[in-house]
Amino acid sequence: MWLPADQDPRMQDAPTKGERECLVGYLEHYRTTIELKCDGLTPEQLASRSVPPSTMSLLGLVRHMARVEQSWFRRVIDQRMDIPRLFQDEDGGFELDPDAVDEAAVAEAWALWRDEVAHAREVLDRTDLDAVVDVHGSPSEVRDIIVHMIEEYARHAGHADLLRECLDGRTGQ
Repeated sequence: MWLPADQDPRMQDAPTKGERECLVGYLEHYRTTIELKCDGLTPEQLASRSVPPSTMSLLGLVRHMARVEQSWFRRVIDQRMDIPRLFQDEDGGFELDPDAVDEAAVAEAWALWRDEVAHAREVLDRTDLDAVVDVHGSPSEVRDIIVHMIEEYARHAGHADLLRECLDGRTGQ
């Protein structure tokens, strides 16, 4: 196991109550999973392309998820289409030069991700799940966006499992 169950920050003391708590709980679970999968690695390891020929790395996943958080919560729900997208000129945040990654690049990626997650939490605190927003010309409820975010994180948590296992053999929850 990655962590003993009594030390896992994703474990809950009680069952969730209600749709909002359930959805947000799963989203937070997978956000934390991405952090856990990256914990204790060097910048070189975080930037390592562990599953050739893919250019995906753990640091690329963090950058990509910062972009996804920004896109859905700032640009779509907040309707702030005027702000520039993170990693616009890159492959959604995945593409990076592993040789150019240092502590500063890692710190910047985590800061961007944490800032976008903090903003997303604030948006969810003030937004009703039934609220309808425009998603590229089609109406969508906020709950659908949260479900999409859970799916996005869950899929990439699976990628993170494989990337981490290739780096140091560590597997687990």
